[in-house]
Amino acid sequence: MTDASEDYAAWVGRQEVTDDELCLAPALAAAAMFDDTSTNFATGSPLPPVWHWFYFLPRAPQALLGIDGHPQRGGFMPPIPYPRRMFAGARMRFHRPLLIGQPARREAIIRDISLKSGRSGALAFVSVLCRFYQDGRLCIEEEQDIVYREPGPAVASPRVLDWSPLPAGACSRIVTPDPKLLFRFSALTFNAHRIHYDRPYAIDEEGYPGLVVHGPLTAVLLMEVLRQQVAQPVSEFSFRGLAPLFDLAPFRLVCTPEEGGFSLQAQAPDGTTAMSARAAIANGVPAG
Repeated sequence: MTDASEDYAAWVGRQEVTDDELCLAPALAAAAMFDDTSTNFATGSPLPPVWHWFYFLPRAPQALLGIDGHPQRGGFMPPIPYPRRMFAGARMRFHRPLLIGQPARREAIIRDISLKSGRSGALAFVSVLCRFYQDGRLCIEEEQDIVYREPGPAVASPRVLDWSPLPAGACSRIVTPDPKLLFRFSALTFNAHRIHYDRPYAIDEEGYPGLVVHGPLTAVLLMEVLRQQVAQPVSEFSFRGLAPLFDLAPFRLVCTPEEGGFSLQAQAPDGTTAMSARAAIANGVPAG
């Protein structure tokens, strides 16, 4: 067992500030990745919800990357020794859109660190609050849940079963993940974690059956399904990762209207829920 008995109280309250010009190029690249040929992106255009993840990127020097491709810990994030790191979920509030081509600032603070024991071994939870500002006005608040855990047993390949019928009023999209999509998302988010592009490492070192689909990629894809369905602004979005997805079989995104917004799911090839999410619409009434 990896020792994580160190007291990380000194990291609670630690802050990090990142400025970004919100250049047009990342938005155009993301649109190409998502096959979005209908949105007209230009300087002054609003960023779609969750696309702020393509900005304010960490830029650790190459010499400071760990063997897994993650930046070495001990700067802003605490030096928790558990090797597996996951962006397990987030809760966002959209006050106003960030505008492309205008300087913006991200202010992050570590709110809490807790150590627990689960069925798969020891876990460490880090809660990070991020606030995004433009022209001195708060645009987005995001609470992130980062989880570190010990190595566990090898993960089995996903079973492929027939998906159940869609709920009434729901829409869906089938996603076939492949190394090209995972590479592009890694490049757009400057994410060098090897489980997303280095198949031998993902299988032999971390025990996965294939390349791992980024949790944030799944969350953005869920939001993209919603963005195609509604014209009203999204006021809140939350998601929780429940199980990993891999580049071995298609998965299904499901968007179901409910009172005040939508529930969303990413369903694994066997029909189980790999990610659950909910979005609230600004006027509280989902589009028909």
